[in-house]
Amino acid sequence: MKIVFFGTPDYVLPVLTTLHKKFVSGPGKSPIVAVVTQSPKPTGRKQYLTYSPVDKWAHERKVFTHYSAEELIDANLDTEVGILASYGQIISKEVIDLFPKGILVIHPSLLPAYRGASPIQAAITNGDTQTGVTIFKMDEKIDHGPIVSQFKENIHLNDTFETLRIRLFERSAEVLAELIEPYLKGKISLKTQDEGGATYTKIVKREDGFVDLKKDSPEKIERLSRAMYPWPGIWTYLPNEKRLKILKCHLEDGKLILDEVQLEGKNPVSWKQFTEAYPEP
Repeated sequence: MKIVFFGTPDYVLPVLTTLHKKFVSGPGKSPIVAVVTQSPKPTGRKQYLTYSPVDKWAHERKVFTHYSAEELIDANLDTEVGILASYGQIISKEVIDLFPKGILVIHPSLLPAYRGASPIQAAITNGDTQTGVTIFKMDEKIDHGPIVSQFKENIHLNDTFETLRIRLFERSAEVLAELIEPYLKGKISLKTQDEGGATYTKIVKREDGFVDLKKDSPEKIERLSRAMYPWPGIWTYLPNEKRLKILKCHLEDGKLILDEVQLEGKNPVSWKQFTEAYPEP
């Protein structure tokens, strides 16, 4: 088995690791023949180059790394299939056509619901009790291709974007490892997505964490606090126009209880400490 993996962040590493362990054929013979990931970026005060978790994984196992999918066109890789999980860039048709069995995409929603960049945040914000993951064969449209497999996952009352994302990708790794061989042998029937049920999400921006403590319902604010954790978090404006981050909150008898906040330019404090320092925020 020869796979090219497209991905970048740490939470997709279970997919890489599971495929590697299950299909490794000997020392130095990983089924992952190459990865395509985001290029290293300067970070911190000294602007040192920081390599993506997928890049580091590949380096440790002497797997070749590409920083652009277009590099594959001239790479002459002998590969059957691509696997994509949170890569972060559009893949051209020319690249898709390089793979005899196509590129399989791991998308954390039950497609065609929640296509786009923020399906997990949308599910939590909307108060859904269940979500899942779709593994589909990529085509030229975003999150549009035929479905190879789906599984459902309950959303817990205390789930944040981070905890739910970790759980979904860990399960995805197991599911993908079981289905990839039958898929490559043509034993799985693909299912066309129902366009009538398609919904869409957007890229999350910092301003999407804004809440109005007077107008928004307690339930909405609490759900948004979990959906936007750890980034961008939720925040509001005080009457003096200062920005207040709401770091922790919970519901109690239908009321929103603020636990920890941070005034702009200040350190995080408990809500009790904040109200004592600013009795009329």
